[in-house]
Amino acid sequence: MRARLFRLASLLLTYPDDELLAAAPELRAAAAEIEPDGVREQVVAFLDWLLATPAIEVQREYVRTFDLRRRSGLYLTYYLHGDTRKRGMALLILKQRYRAHGLRITGGELPDLLPVVLEFAATAGPGDGEAPLRQHRQGLELLRAALAESGTPYRLLLDAVCAVLPDLGDDDRAAVAALAADGPPVETVGLESIGLAPYPTCSVVEAGR
Repeated sequence: MRARLFRLASLLLTYPDDELLAAAPELRAAAAEIEPDGVREQVVAFLDWLLATPAIEVQREYVRTFDLRRRSGLYLTYYLHGDTRKRGMALLILKQRYRAHGLRITGGELPDLLPVVLEFAATAGPGDGEAPLRQHRQGLELLRAALAESGTPYRLLLDAVCAVLPDLGDDDRAAVAALAADGPPVETVGLESIGLAPYPTCSVVEAGR
């Protein structure tokens, strides 16, 4: 059942272009199948805003939220590792996990982009598919907190996703608090050496052939 939420959230966390906004009936139908009730209500509330707001305002909100604020970017490994060698290794591990399940990323996107991670979870299912979400839960919580602080409607999607994941333990809560206070590491390195460009622009996860 979580796969429905992950797949819809993956789509709704991409740039709201004309094609996405024109798919209102399909988006509503997908949201209606989400369980439990509280999670479905959060997604429906987001759709109410998305579909009732002029497209240009929705697009500006997306850019303001995810492109212009580094602390609310959609790249999960950045929250824990910054632009360091450790982040490069985390990205490589993600890329290898996708490949092991016959999936590949097209469009040159990084494998830690949240819509990509959510699509993988929906496609590969519980266990291996959802492992990246659990492993990067600290990043998810930091992103969730940043969205809540900004008041953006996109916070509803993060609330919904986190609501169906295992509860945070005390150690995780302490780690999130420390990261929130200190920020990510600041060592800057190139990621090209391991075949991962730093900030590409679009992504699709699809089955490898």
